[in-house]
Amino acid sequence: MKKLILLFPFIFFGCKSNTTVKTETTQTASKLEITYKVKENDVSSVLKYLSSDELEGRETGTKGIETAAIYLEDFFKTNKIKPYFSSYRDTLSTFKTPAYNIVGYLEGTDAKLKNEFVILSAHYDHIGIDKKGLNGDFINNGANDDASGVTAVAEMAKYFSETKSNKRSVLFVFFAGEEKGLLGSKHLAKKLKAKNFNLYTQLNIEMIGVPMKRDFLAYITGFDKSNMATKINEYTGDKTIGFLPKEAEYQLFFRSDNFPFFEAFKVPCQSISTFDFENFEFYHHVSDEFKVMDIPHMTSFIQELLPAVTHMASSPTKEILMTK
Repeated sequence: MKKLILLFPFIFFGCKSNTTVKTETTQTASKLEITYKVKENDVSSVLKYLSSDELEGRETGTKGIETAAIYLEDFFKTNKIKPYFSSYRDTLSTFKTPAYNIVGYLEGTDAKLKNEFVILSAHYDHIGIDKKGLNGDFINNGANDDASGVTAVAEMAKYFSETKSNKRSVLFVFFAGEEKGLLGSKHLAKKLKAKNFNLYTQLNIEMIGVPMKRDFLAYITGFDKSNMATKINEYTGDKTIGFLPKEAEYQLFFRSDNFPFFEAFKVPCQSISTFDFENFEFYHHVSDEFKVMDIPHMTSFIQELLPAVTHMASSPTKEILMTK
């Protein structure tokens, strides 16, 4: 997650009211029965590698993130996810050293709906090597931030590749440069907008490595900007998404890779997270490591989201809509 200004008393954006805005819908979707099972071993394997010391904290423009890029390209190849451009690499023109978004593509199965796109995304960069370190550890491994989100998107890519349950086309995007100011998402949003890319919605996944102790599983940024929270809960048949006052207070909608796409396309583009400012003390810290991640939680949470992303990719009409 891009460095939170909330850690200081100065906030760039004005705070919203903490009042929950409920969105209503007259259409009820039946919960899909998903027979596909997300496996803990698969979740663990991807997350463990992406947060390993070998990748040296995945800072954009370094050897470590280059190694991560190769790993993610190989993951797409293995799971028959095609590159959207001439290769998987979308080179950032806004960064002084070589840096890439990794972009995979799965064409929709419906002759008409395949012209519409859903983006499932997460950032694979982190903040690299810490100069001071702690107890001899200098690597900011970024397991929660955001190798956990990348793992979720990777598992969703594998799911759609195997089930062919996406009537719309899907872009699976791993952003670089998020920690440098959303550089990867700004670059790609501008590039796609110039190509008249037909974006229906974007679901960005940020920091899902540990569970919350609340009566809902996750929160969504910009809760009141669309009916996405309501529709996800409808699609999963559960109280998957709730309203987190801290999210509105700290204006997290503007601080992750959903925002450049919202700015460019003016459609529902939001981030989902289980980091609630109380359940994880190692934000941008060398102790954000694989060993403190909750793999059973991540696995069950990804499984919970499968009916939601399937509906997003397959509903006959666009059901997720802006509310303001």
